[in-house]
Amino acid sequence: MSVKSVKRIISAEEIKKLNEKYNQLTVEERIEELYKDFDAEEVMLTSSFATTSAFLLRVFSQVNSDQKIYFIDTGYHFPETLSYKEKLTELYGLDVEDVRAEKWKHEFTTKDETWKKDPDYCCTINKVEPLTLIKERFTVWVSGLMEWQSDHRSSLDIFEDRGGILKFYPLLDVTEEEREKYIKEHDLPFHPLVEKGYFSVGCKHCTVPGKGRSGRWNNSPKTECGLHL
Repeated sequence: MSVKSVKRIISAEEIKKLNEKYNQLTVEERIEELYKDFDAEEVMLTSSFATTSAFLLRVFSQVNSDQKIYFIDTGYHFPETLSYKEKLTELYGLDVEDVRAEKWKHEFTTKDETWKKDPDYCCTINKVEPLTLIKERFTVWVSGLMEWQSDHRSSLDIFEDRGGILKFYPLLDVTEEEREKYIKEHDLPFHPLVEKGYFSVGCKHCTVPGKGRSGRWNNSPKTECGLHL
C-alpha cells in the first residue's frame, strides 16, 4: 500500500483550543468540524466492528462517506464480528481496509498460543505493530472510545497527543444512556454476540460474556489492548 504522508505535529496550545471548541459541539458537529480543521487526507479512522461501532460509523458515513476505515484483522476475531463488519460495510457504504501483522509473526502467536502466556505481547504483534506503520502517515487518529467504558478512558480529553499523533474521541462524553437512545432512534444493528451476553468483543481466545469490559482478556487484569494507551 502506497500512501503519501500528510502528517503534521499539533502543538499543545492548538490542542487546548481544539478541546475548548469541540467540547461545546454535538457528536455530528464534531465530525463535521473535523474536516474544516483538518484535510481529509490527514484523518485516520479505525474500527474494531465491535459492540459500539455502529454509532460512530453511521455518523461518519453521513458526514464523509469517502473516509477510509482501517480494521485490524488479528486473525482471531469471532466469525460474528466478521459478519457484522460485512453487514455495516454494506449498510453504510463504508470503504474498509484490513490491516494485519506480518504472516510469520501471526503464525508464531498461533503456534505459541501467546495470548495464554503474554496477552500484552500477543496484542503488540497482532494489533499495535500493524497499525503503527500506518498511523505515522496521519495527523489525526479517530477512535470511538467513550469515557464510561473504563477508568483509563475516563481520564481522556476529546483531543490528546498520543505518541506524536493527535487522538480524536468524538464520542468521549456520550453517556451509556445517550448511546442507547441513539441506537434505538436510528435502529442501529447490534453485534450478534450482544444477545449472548457479550458487552465488549475482542479476539475469540480472550473474550467471554460479561458486563462492560469485564469479559475481555479473561483471567487477566488487562483491560486495554495497548492501541489507546
